[in-house]
Amino acid sequence: MKVKNPSLLIVAGLVILLAAFSRIVLFPYNFSPILAMCIFFGAIVADKKMAFAMPLLAMLLSDIIFEAVHRGDGFWGWGQLLDYGIFAMITVFAFSLKKINLPTVLGFTIGGSLLFFLLSNSVFFFVDNTIYHLYANSFQGYLNCLEAGLPFIKNSLTADISYSAMFFGTYYLLNKYAFSKLTA
Repeated sequence: MKVKNPSLLIVAGLVILLAAFSRIVLFPYNFSPILAMCIFFGAIVADKKMAFAMPLLAMLLSDIIFEAVHRGDGFWGWGQLLDYGIFAMITVFAFSLKKINLPTVLGFTIGGSLLFFLLSNSVFFFVDNTIYHLYANSFQGYLNCLEAGLPFIKNSLTADISYSAMFFGTYYLLNKYAFSKLTA
């Protein structure tokens, strides 16, 4: 593989490591950078393979570490694979984020966070509930499953907004101050 700018690979590797580390350190508080990475890289990175790879590699690395150190379940079943798919779908969703400003980034972040909440809890009910049998197989059981997930949405939404602000803010500042001086 020929890389035009090797420093980009180093930065990508550091972002993946920091995101995985952050997810592990802040477990089980549901304060993870993964969804914000999906939004950011989906919107910013021209190479769509890289846009998918960054958040999914951070997720995979942290899942491997969870499994290795027994801090949490690293690999817990089909529902987890579907969560990876949801993150990929949110990355695709972010491909349409063309105008990068506070309202659109905030809208995409909140939308992505709510979409992840709805889909991941639906996955739990329809896939993992067959294993754990926590909810009745009825519409009321589904509503109970969604309700049980509500306490987690506050931290998720806070994390998603915070990390999006950090990623997009850093990107803005680097473009405005660091990269503009390189081209001047």
